[in-house]
Amino acid sequence: MLHGVTDLQVRRIHPAWWVAAVTFLALVGAAGFRSVPGVFMDPLREEFGWSVTTISTAFSVNMALYGLTSPFAAALMERFGIRAVVTAALLVVASGSALTVFMTASWQLILCWGVLVGLGTGSMALALVATVTSRWFVTHRGLVSGVLTAGGAAGQLVFLPLVAAVTDAAGWRVASLGVAAAALAVAPLVVWLLRDRPSDLGVAPYGGTPEDEPPVVRIGAARVALRALADAVRTKPFWYLAGGMAICGATTFGLIQPHFVPAAHDHGLPITVGAGLLALVGIFDIVGTVGSGWLTDRVDPRLLLLVYYVLRGLSLMALPLLLGPAVHPTLLLFIVFYGLDWVATIPPTMALVREHYGARAPVVFGWVFASHQVGAAVMALVAGIIRDRLHTYDAAWYVGGALCLVAGALSLAVGRARTSRKAGLPA
Repeated sequence: MLHGVTDLQVRRIHPAWWVAAVTFLALVGAAGFRSVPGVFMDPLREEFGWSVTTISTAFSVNMALYGLTSPFAAALMERFGIRAVVTAALLVVASGSALTVFMTASWQLILCWGVLVGLGTGSMALALVATVTSRWFVTHRGLVSGVLTAGGAAGQLVFLPLVAAVTDAAGWRVASLGVAAAALAVAPLVVWLLRDRPSDLGVAPYGGTPEDEPPVVRIGAARVALRALADAVRTKPFWYLAGGMAICGATTFGLIQPHFVPAAHDHGLPITVGAGLLALVGIFDIVGTVGSGWLTDRVDPRLLLLVYYVLRGLSLMALPLLLGPAVHPTLLLFIVFYGLDWVATIPPTMALVREHYGARAPVVFGWVFASHQVGAAVMALVAGIIRDRLHTYDAAWYVGGALCLVAGALSLAVGRARTSRKAGLPA
């Protein structure tokens, strides 16, 4: 015991921070390909003659699998370790990205872009964030979850303007190969630096004791995921949180991420300008998500979610009035606000899942996040259909705004956990 304390005292940086740093890089690598569907929309339409609905179907499959894979990935991390799962996921993402350059039919787009990339990125979704924070941190969990969640925004920030420029200059195939290379570049760092548990290095979780490390789960990954779901669906908080997350996904990854750039292009803005604006969302998302994590450690998460959703809904309803052939200050104001609010919902939602489901929180959050991506998948397809039928996205913005008001009400409905809930049992 004394020897362990001495070792901790001489460490200048706790290993938890290295694990968090590598996790951040992995999320950045995975986010690269997921951040560019809006940039590729018009080039694919021009080359193959596919409709917005057809291309949106691939986005929809990607987003659905991204979410539905998440709880099973969390369970796989329990069984086989974080490092093995994340490394395999990066390789799958790179393969899906690279194989798109050979496609000639829309079903191949769905297979590569939808299935492979969806499965790979889903294995590094926010269930990874929940697993890392639960195992490696006792203090600063909200802040760390905010920083790691911002990894996706950082990927968007790094890749989106570059991918738009490369697509404009050399075509979408070159850009797709570049994103695949970026995902591959992260894999060696994961193998080298990422560790599964504090006990692997003989340390305690940051800010805690060895007893704070969650126990190892030895049963099958699928059984863990399905058992957690079976228990969670018997509790009201799960449905409130899952419903709010479904709307969150619908109004970010389902609506703005794939459709903002083509919508801006419909109003006369060049694709590169639209991509640049979406990249600004990524910049402010980093600030907003980290700030939300900090606030989650100090403010009732239910109130945070209410504010986030209501303000997001009002901003979406105003968007049809802001889009035009030039970038005006009001549009920039929308971009700044939407960036701050993009996934600021994640840290307070994670906190509520931990409050209600205790040691099962990473897997339960995987299912909550699955609803986030199912909502994104539905909205990605619905928005594409609206654009094809009405030749404008206006109705999609209004629907998204109204849904956000519903999400705010659902957030207030989440009660405080009783002892049985904290144990992850039905209540």
